[in-house]
Amino acid sequence: MSRKVTRRATLRLLTGAAAAAASTTGPPSAPAHAAAPSAAAPPAIAGRVDDLLARLTLDEKLTFLHGAKDPRSLGQAGWIPGVPRLGIPPLRLADGPAGVRVRARATALPAPVMLASAFDPALAREYGRVIGHEGRALGQDVLLSPMVNLIRTPYAGRNFETFSEDPLLTADLVAEEIRGIQDEGLIATVKHFALNNQEKDRTTVDVRIGEQALHETELRGFEAAVAAGTGAVMGAYNKVDGRHACENPDLLTGVLRGQWGFDGWVMSDWDATHSTVPSLTAGLDMEMPAGRWFGDPLRRAVRDGTVGEDAVDRSVRRILTVMGRFGLLDGTAPARPAARDREAGARVAHRVAVAGATLLRNEHATLPLTGPAARSLAVIGPTAYVPFAGGGGSAHVVPDRAAAPLDVITARAGEGATVTHALGEDLYGKPLPVRGAHLEGQRVRPGRTYTYEGTLTLDRPDEWTFVVHYGGTRPKVYVDGTELFALQDRETELFAGFGLVSTAPDGLKVRRRTLRLTAGRHTLRVTADGGAQGQLFRLRRITAATRAADVAEAVRAARAAHSVVLFAYEDAAEGRDRTTLALPGHQEALIDAVTAANPRTTVVLNTSSAVTMPWLDRTGAVLQMYYPGQEGAAATAEVLFGDTDPGGRLTQTFPVSDTRHPVAGDPRRYPGTGGVQEYSEGVRTGHRWYDAEGVEPLFPFGHGLSYTTFAYAGLVVTPARDGGLTARFTVRNTGRRTGVTVAQLYAGPSPDLALDQPVRVLAGYRRIELRPGQVRHVSAPIAARTLSCWDPERHAWVLGTGTRTVRLGTSSRELLLTARARVLPA
Repeated sequence: MSRKVTRRATLRLLTGAAAAAASTTGPPSAPAHAAAPSAAAPPAIAGRVDDLLARLTLDEKLTFLHGAKDPRSLGQAGWIPGVPRLGIPPLRLADGPAGVRVRARATALPAPVMLASAFDPALAREYGRVIGHEGRALGQDVLLSPMVNLIRTPYAGRNFETFSEDPLLTADLVAEEIRGIQDEGLIATVKHFALNNQEKDRTTVDVRIGEQALHETELRGFEAAVAAGTGAVMGAYNKVDGRHACENPDLLTGVLRGQWGFDGWVMSDWDATHSTVPSLTAGLDMEMPAGRWFGDPLRRAVRDGTVGEDAVDRSVRRILTVMGRFGLLDGTAPARPAARDREAGARVAHRVAVAGATLLRNEHATLPLTGPAARSLAVIGPTAYVPFAGGGGSAHVVPDRAAAPLDVITARAGEGATVTHALGEDLYGKPLPVRGAHLEGQRVRPGRTYTYEGTLTLDRPDEWTFVVHYGGTRPKVYVDGTELFALQDRETELFAGFGLVSTAPDGLKVRRRTLRLTAGRHTLRVTADGGAQGQLFRLRRITAATRAADVAEAVRAARAAHSVVLFAYEDAAEGRDRTTLALPGHQEALIDAVTAANPRTTVVLNTSSAVTMPWLDRTGAVLQMYYPGQEGAAATAEVLFGDTDPGGRLTQTFPVSDTRHPVAGDPRRYPGTGGVQEYSEGVRTGHRWYDAEGVEPLFPFGHGLSYTTFAYAGLVVTPARDGGLTARFTVRNTGRRTGVTVAQLYAGPSPDLALDQPVRVLAGYRRIELRPGQVRHVSAPIAARTLSCWDPERHAWVLGTGTRTVRLGTSSRELLLTARARVLPA
């Protein structure tokens, strides 16, 4: 893709003057936080905005404060019409946590949680540049991303869209991704401000959290985003301390603008606005996606004097000022790229997928696949032959391409190798055993209706999952008079159609319904409308008998092969949380059966977040690949065969069970009781909770294995002039292969603070790649902010002085070296 130095330099000037980092400890290649928002717009921009405000009518001003319907929509999420008579262009706003979400094709990048697993802020900037470049090439002006809410509960349905459970790592990565996005001229929107850490009851739940915990955990990423110069902030659905986030003055004005100096604009999440004057005066500038509250009601409020027009002007000024910084008011914006650079995007997608590939277990050198293991393979699982690039909902991207892992593995194994495949777990069903019907690929012509009435006969009681595939209006299917696939609420329907289990390999939509059927005859009635375009539909079933046959086939394949690669999945999407950490369906039984037949089994996990693994000890290896994007198959194969080292480390703790994690067993913490949710864990989020409670995780934060070995030595920590610390140590690759390690520094509490403090916090990290025998001398800063606590009485950060213990290791639990240093007042 084209990245001219002049474009980047111009945009850095537009987003503000350079400022010191609030909280970065990324590798030396990562730029410092250098794009803090300016205290005031440059004079030329301010003058242009003043002139426009003076010439805009009230009705024209209001068009900036709410979304409208785009007459030439590209399938993006939102549109602001602009004012053509004054030369103010429209704004198109697109989703895009893992690539630009419009109707057109775009690079499907690995999920942000996989990006985060690389522990590499410089790579996050490259990731952002791909999205920024492609967003502008696809006609977009504003990106509704990145998401920076912490991974607080492992059940949250959007954990794959965000980065980490850790505030420091999250802050570092979001800042660099925003810089990358805005380097290319696309306005970034950090979301969801704030405490939108779950999907369940997200539009109604009232989150209660202490001031110290709020600033030290959830807000740290947002603060870093503001310091990086983000153009916009999206308010959350949920309430915070009794007030909707989009009309919460403490958040939108007190913290965001008062404490951090944010001078961009705040938009609501879609349909997250609940009032007119309270929202506007609290600090909300733009209602999306329409004007229920900021359209006619706001016009009436101004005209009857309920709110002054100056409040409208303030919000319009914020929007126009950001547009001015990006050259959208005077024609100085860099020209849109004529086209996407598909291959450049694919290269970054591939790099991220390899860098984030996280090897969780590797017993008896199961991986890499070499020798006999590479020449005789059984590949099992539905996501081995159906590419699983990304999650559903706002993260859905139409990819340029996405190869099936089975095809890539077969090609990589090469001539002379035997690679077999077994389904193992059916996602899309088998044809129905009915006579006189054409339910397996029935075409319905435009304007026609297909109907069928018949019977199903069961020899014995069984659990049946009916699966309908359809390309138009959803067919109506009744079994014994019960409608199986009735339409659900708007949000459920909106987000149910984009994901692995919701879309058939040929693109048809998929819905499922499970019934317990008795032995004997059951009535079946089907009605399908062709509509204006006609449609194709299928009706299938999954039963105990079909599942048993699939597992038996997988076992036969496993026994016949030297080694097994078994792909397991969990399909997540916006709008719903998980109900268990177990793999869905009957995958656990499949893994049990296959590992019993062949212990040289590698389980590849395409999951959104942590999963429990009661089958772990029976496997040879476990490779966490999350949602790896369009190049995920190639990256997976490279890691499996040892063409590259697995470079990822966990950015979230994996619990042993559903009963042993920070929100387990306490409904007040999750999902909330009586509409209220209490973040009573306080500052002990994620790995900090496991340390405080002495709970052993399945895999700790920061965990990840390499195909080589490393030795750490010589940790020395010394005071820095700014109140921080500097850690120095050496790392040696003691193995025979080039590999990656992620050095992690954890700081203990300050003896001089009477505030609540974790047992230890992540204080710094370095991603390090070494050749065999190579030694690296590493220097890593530990920022004063990381060594500070938020004092709720002073409403300010307080440096944790005194002698601090710093531990160096390769995860939050594998701590190898210890040093102590005195933190001095800055």
